[in-house]
Amino acid sequence: MEYIGKLLLVAGITLSVVGVFFVLGGKLPFLGKLPGDIVIEKEGFSLYAPITTSIMISILLSILFWLFRR
Repeated sequence: MEYIGKLLLVAGITLSVVGVFFVLGGKLPFLGKLPGDIVIEKEGFSLYAPITTSIMISILLSILFWLFRR
């Protein structure tokens, strides 16, 4: 039961962080507009691939999880 409790706690914190990103995502000017983010817009088609932003978020989360694990 202790494992399930920890799993639910981590899932809740993760969902909260993702929710904050969705709420503040449009208000942060650099989020999604870094060099390396791919945006292709054509008539009737648009593609958005935030590669650099995803890498930066991944590095930040990895550091945070590493710090909390200690």
